[in-house]
Amino acid sequence: MASRPVAVIAGIGEGLGVSLARTFAAAGFDVCGLARSDRMTDAIGRAVAQAGGMYTQLGCDVTVPADVAAVLQPFDARIAVAVYNAHALLIEPFAQTTPVAFEQVWRVTCFGAMALARAVLPGMAARGSGALLFSGATAGRRGGPHFAAFASAKFALRGLVQSLAREYAPKGVHVAHVMIDGLIEAPQTTLRFGAATVKRMDPDAVARSYLDLSTQHPSAWTHELELRPFTGKF
Repeated sequence: MASRPVAVIAGIGEGLGVSLARTFAAAGFDVCGLARSDRMTDAIGRAVAQAGGMYTQLGCDVTVPADVAAVLQPFDARIAVAVYNAHALLIEPFAQTTPVAFEQVWRVTCFGAMALARAVLPGMAARGSGALLFSGATAGRRGGPHFAAFASAKFALRGLVQSLAREYAPKGVHVAHVMIDGLIEAPQTTLRFGAATVKRMDPDAVARSYLDLSTQHPSAWTHELELRPFTGKF
């Protein structure tokens, strides 16, 4: 039996991370999750197994390119999809944002995305196929008060994705940016923002959009996809 293709999810965790893992597993993928913590390993492993796939948790700091490359190397020939879902959300007045905190937000949100791209793009380009997807946010298009660190990092991520898309599309690799304009239903969302007062985004529905992107025909690739709940204002 041929080996199943691998979907890599960097920044895996509860909410969208679990949904991405389960959705790609159900579509015929094994899943590798990159995370510094193993807190969710068992739950994600069960979700992937129930969907018919195998799950491998890779302990890794996404801001260290050598570590990202090392943990993914054994799977390189099978990586068909990679999703960069890691970010560091910092909401505070600019005057209170330290240079160290500002840099760390950029490192997790943008520099880590570069590290994942460097690890997976050579193999995808050599095979002439693959999808590299990045989770963006409204802050990547519009900076708001108290979002100086996060917005600047998401702006940088969006620029990185545009450049990669233009460079690697001719090599057969689909690079796309998913701008998530709204809150995704998850325990950490409620913990940070409180109980929902308007409809939040269903993580399974969001994950399905990522899967759909990864299966698009090369003659009609989407580069940037905006997702928001039907109650969202834009």
